[in-house]
Amino acid sequence: MGDSALHIVLCQPEIPPNTGNIIRLCANTGAGLHIIRPLGFEMDDKRLRRAGLDYHEFAKVQTWDSLPAYVDAYPERRLIAVETCGQTAHSDFIYSGGDSLVFGSETKGLSNETLTLFDQANIVRLPMLPGSRSLNLSNAVAVAVFEAWRQLGYSGCLKADL
Repeated sequence: MGDSALHIVLCQPEIPPNTGNIIRLCANTGAGLHIIRPLGFEMDDKRLRRAGLDYHEFAKVQTWDSLPAYVDAYPERRLIAVETCGQTAHSDFIYSGGDSLVFGSETKGLSNETLTLFDQANIVRLPMLPGSRSLNLSNAVAVAVFEAWRQLGYSGCLKADL
């Protein structure tokens, strides 16, 4: 991954097809994928493979024992939590190459303890109608990644593809 690449960090994902869809997204955008244990499935789950189709070979996927282990390995990467408690809309945030967009599990989101690892200004939200609970994880990741990638000029993309 170059310095301009985005990184997606999934904390304790539970639903294999969501992770498979995110693998496919990463393969097509050049984002790195980092998965924090425990997982609600095995990485060789057939539902994960089916959703990711044959994109596994085109995405860089790493698993980690904890979010602090990831942070220790890459202290230069800015952590940005995408969570419903964020005060800033994802589209109002200014992204940089190398940023790590961090997402919680499908049923729990990011814990309060995990959120203490973030600068309050680096917790963003996806706008939704009042009374809404949350978006599907793979949809939320796609919305956030494409906004960040757009701001970075779709780095790595051939100009003819734009």
